[in-house]
Amino acid sequence: MDIKKINTLGALKKSGYQPKSIKEEIRINLIKRLEEKQTTFPGILGYDDSVIPDTERALLSKHNILFLGLRGQAKTRMARQMTELLDEWIPTVSGSEINDDPLAPVSKYAIDQIAAHGDETPVHWMHRSERYGEKLATPDVSVADLIGDIDPIKAANLRLSFADERVIHYGIIPKSNRGIFVINEIPDLQARIQVALFNILEEGDIQIRGFKLRMPLDILFVFTANPEDYTNRGSIVTPLKDRIESQILTHYPKTLETSLSITEQEADIHEQQKEKVKVSDLVKRLIEQVAFEARNNEYVDKKSGVSARLTIAAYENAVSTAERRAILNKEKHTQVWISDLVGIIPSITGKIELVYEGEQEGPFQVAMNLLDKAIRSQFVLYFPNPDTVKKRRNTGKESAKEAENPFKAVTRWFDNGNNIEVLLSVSDKTRLIELYKVDGLHALVKKFFPQTNDLEAALLMEFVLHGLASYSMISKKVIENKIEFKDLIGSMVNLGTSGLTSDDFEDES
Repeated sequence: MDIKKINTLGALKKSGYQPKSIKEEIRINLIKRLEEKQTTFPGILGYDDSVIPDTERALLSKHNILFLGLRGQAKTRMARQMTELLDEWIPTVSGSEINDDPLAPVSKYAIDQIAAHGDETPVHWMHRSERYGEKLATPDVSVADLIGDIDPIKAANLRLSFADERVIHYGIIPKSNRGIFVINEIPDLQARIQVALFNILEEGDIQIRGFKLRMPLDILFVFTANPEDYTNRGSIVTPLKDRIESQILTHYPKTLETSLSITEQEADIHEQQKEKVKVSDLVKRLIEQVAFEARNNEYVDKKSGVSARLTIAAYENAVSTAERRAILNKEKHTQVWISDLVGIIPSITGKIELVYEGEQEGPFQVAMNLLDKAIRSQFVLYFPNPDTVKKRRNTGKESAKEAENPFKAVTRWFDNGNNIEVLLSVSDKTRLIELYKVDGLHALVKKFFPQTNDLEAALLMEFVLHGLASYSMISKKVIENKIEFKDLIGSMVNLGTSGLTSDDFEDES
């Protein structure tokens, strides 16, 4: 039957429509999805064995939900996707502010309408996309904002007494009746405001001012909170927390592959950029590794967390850095080089909260250190660990084969006083000329990656230089618009280290 033809209460009754609560509605639709093995929360990656099953169990139990986790863990996105578990259309009493069910009205307006018009009461059909309300909790949120208050202007215009229920101005929660309502960062809500939610959660009704008003609302509540907010800015009052039946812990991606998939899915890369700029798997992994390093770095506040938005913004900036360079050099095609990752620093500094020691170090330097640590972590997945090479040499007991240092030709070239400078905005052709100056660099890459093409080999050559610098086998300095690679001794002459070779320095990072 075409629901658009059902426009009166009488026609609705004849259609066989039966009212049901929103939680029952979601439960029925969720069961159907599970039986048909459909994806419940599309686009939510890394939660298949943790958060999503917990959420499904909570919805099957018809629970209100608290998502507890650090920022950037898709808490709000999951709540918004719950609307897809609602029926596509539901009937409401036309003109009702709180979406009254024609067969189960709760507001005075709807009850009066049905009393006056009977089966001719107009019916409006509401789409599931309209059945969602959201409020960011801030200290200035009031009971009137959430629940409602007396509207003196309405009372004056309608010439009504303040004792008349019709003078009530409903807040965002009653207006979300028969829908999903989300309060983000619930601990930021003042305790007295949280107390006002008790009756709604426990009894399903609202109380406004001095009205003896019982209005059983039908709402699925979803709250989000950062666990550290309990001590930093506020807390969820115990009675309210007790009334939220399911508390679900969210988390950051547990693997680099999951993190890669999230960034690939969420990054907004222009079509022109896709045609002009190639991004290698190596570069993508380095960007993701930055976030993993930040979440465990002593200078970064772990209580605040490191959002997945960091890597998304960093990926977009890396592509734009390469695009800008290509435009300046009038190149039709390019790739993101390791040196281009200097361009992601603004994406890091704005998305990490630093502890006191980190503030002393400075956001820029902390971001550069994180990038260096990411290079260091990924380097050993592509080439031999430089630390292992140095330790074998220091024992003096290794076999000839074990003593072989694959980086020796490269470090010797720098030890002989040679250096290279890579301008951040230099053309790809000029960059290749600089890289090929280093003796043994191309041979080293071809030894471990014989199947690579020229462009991939060149990227790996640059990666080797950055990697050896991160392991203190050569020196790297980022100076304004260029990166300079030179021998380690030359950069430490002031420390009285002349006469040594780079192999004499153990990594202390």
